[in-house]
Amino acid sequence: MRGWSIAVPVTLGLAGFLFSTSAVTASGHDLRSDRRTAVTDLIIDRQQAIAVQQARLTKLRATMAAAGAGDPRTARLQAAAKAQAGPAGTVPVSGPAVTVKLDDAPHPQPGQTLPGSPSADDLVVHQQDVQAVVNALWAGGAEAMTIMNERVLSTTAVRCVGNTLLLHGRVYSPPFVVTAIGDQTRMGNALDAAPDVTIYRQYVAAYKLVYGVTRQTSVTLPGVKAAPELAYAKAGAR
Repeated sequence: MRGWSIAVPVTLGLAGFLFSTSAVTASGHDLRSDRRTAVTDLIIDRQQAIAVQQARLTKLRATMAAAGAGDPRTARLQAAAKAQAGPAGTVPVSGPAVTVKLDDAPHPQPGQTLPGSPSADDLVVHQQDVQAVVNALWAGGAEAMTIMNERVLSTTAVRCVGNTLLLHGRVYSPPFVVTAIGDQTRMGNALDAAPDVTIYRQYVAAYKLVYGVTRQTSVTLPGVKAAPELAYAKAGAR
């Protein structure tokens, strides 16, 4: 009993000290509410700063356009840029196409046993599978390509996070769709001959992953939605 008589006052004293400390720190206000207010104020400040910078960018672009108007050097550069618009992927492209669809295997039914006791990784589409299709289509002479309707550029990287695809800063879930414009026969033959595509098709046969190839008489692939950002560049010989 003596232990309790000592412990209870000590506990109550510590609790009172903590309450009083919190009250002094908060100055009579909700500490969590202050944090929420601070974050909201920060977001508003950032939005205002972005709006100012966007207005400044618009003004600078207008100034540059006015400065270059009538300059023959500007006209030559604009003509050169227009000539490279197709290879750069900034304009839509139309023509006969091949579309490849890849998807995960359906979930096994309760009690269902798959041959070979595959792991979960064996039943989903991986980065190397999408990349194998892309590489095969390029090897087959593809002139332009999209993945999930996103134009593929020289700077495009195919990356997977789990069973989702990260492309141009956006995340896509399967099924993954790759469409390429070009000679349909050549691209079809390249897909059939690609070793990594062949391996994927073996998993399709064994575990019911999806691999579908269709041909379209004419499709239009969109231009890139945003110019790629380059962190590094090296000037070539002139």
